[in-house]
Amino acid sequence: MKVKYKYKTKPYKHQQDCLEKCWDKKIFALFMEMGTGKSKVLIDNIAMLYKQDRINFAVVIAPKGVYRNWSEIEIPTHMPDRIKREVIVWKTKLSQADKDILIKMKKDPSYEPLVIFVINVEAFSSLRGKKVAEWLTSNGYGGRGMIAVDESTTIKNHKAKRTKTLITMSKYFQYKRILTGSPVANSPLDLYSQCEFLGEKMLGYDSYYPFQARYAVMNRKNMGAISFNQIVGYRNIEELTRKIDEFSDRVLKKDCLDLPEKIYTSRSVSMNPEQLKMYEQIRKKAILMIDTDMVSAPMVATQLLRLQQILSGHLRSDDGDLITFPTRRLDALVEICEEASGKIIIWSRFRYDIVKITEKLNKTFGHQFKKVAVSFFGDTSDNERQENIKLFQDPKSSIRFFVGNPQTAGRGITLTAANTVIYYANDFNLETRMQSEDRCHRIGQEDKVTYIDLICEGTIDEKIVKSLTSKIKLSAEVLGENIKEWLKIKSK
Repeated sequence: MKVKYKYKTKPYKHQQDCLEKCWDKKIFALFMEMGTGKSKVLIDNIAMLYKQDRINFAVVIAPKGVYRNWSEIEIPTHMPDRIKREVIVWKTKLSQADKDILIKMKKDPSYEPLVIFVINVEAFSSLRGKKVAEWLTSNGYGGRGMIAVDESTTIKNHKAKRTKTLITMSKYFQYKRILTGSPVANSPLDLYSQCEFLGEKMLGYDSYYPFQARYAVMNRKNMGAISFNQIVGYRNIEELTRKIDEFSDRVLKKDCLDLPEKIYTSRSVSMNPEQLKMYEQIRKKAILMIDTDMVSAPMVATQLLRLQQILSGHLRSDDGDLITFPTRRLDALVEICEEASGKIIIWSRFRYDIVKITEKLNKTFGHQFKKVAVSFFGDTSDNERQENIKLFQDPKSSIRFFVGNPQTAGRGITLTAANTVIYYANDFNLETRMQSEDRCHRIGQEDKVTYIDLICEGTIDEKIVKSLTSKIKLSAEVLGENIKEWLKIKSK
């Protein structure tokens, strides 16, 4: 069914096709690859439903580093000015003024403005967030409302408080949407909670464990006196794909956008003697732990993390002390920055790296200006985050380098000013890597984008890339896709 609607910003064909397919559906999943403009699709969808007098209220839930983009950039850019609206942005709690708007909308059927409530998903892990959810549902706001989760893999953990709260909350809303470019971040089981948010038994099961039994291959493992089931593979993938296709639209950049190509390369980095000695000590310790057959997955992950820290030039001891030592990795980064032209994004999972890199770049390249590098990580305030993005995107600004944590800054923001991306210390998580890649490779990018992985041969660096590659293969299988060009990443 087509609906008459005058866009504020002209849609691409794939965006218009998606809207025609989903705009009046009660439930829908926008599985649109990062950079294909899924935010615009949702905003136009909300506006369409409002103009047809089907909704007067929308709740948009997004990660903490992203949610303010909805109110400050996405909604003003894409929602037609003729649609009067009140946008409420969650901070630490709902203000009385915000509550008054919601109460007016609820009491007065003729209340004209569309009310949009933007809140970060992390809030629903707190008592305050849970109370807001209870307040909205108990007062019947969802009867003529839409609830949408941007980057819906944030609710993939079926045991998490926020997942349980949002699934309960969603039951009270007439229209529901989930948005993500990578719904299968680590395994097909990631889909269960995301789809349960859309509706009970969306995948045919009323609880997680029968779903797991259907699509996962389990093996019994014994560790001394402890015995548990371990996932060793997946099955019935084609069946799962067919179910997902019934209520979703999958959009890939390669199929719909004339974007410049991605270029993948790596730069070899060697360890200095002090690093090598420390690395071997931790590596041997990890091997001994595994050989005892009494080690848990978190314990192994901790040791891998410590190995990665050593490669970056620091280590947190068992006592909590920070040990630092010179590293050739930082020198290699500076060399790449000297060779490259234009603006550059540098990603690292460690706070220590981000601070150190930012200081180094400002000292090395900031001769004419006070500052040429900005950072974006957990300690960065919301206002500073928005300002740093603005400065980096401004072609007239002195800011050339954006140094960020991909977990914090790798979602939802636009960094198309850059055409070079350096991975100083990779994250183990596939979704984090793919999300961070596409901060600059998206609508608005005009240049080829070069991705450079700093890799120390024969170390955890190589293993991380191989692990991410295997997850890509699984994700592509579940979603019925060809293996993506991301697989071109090779360690040297």
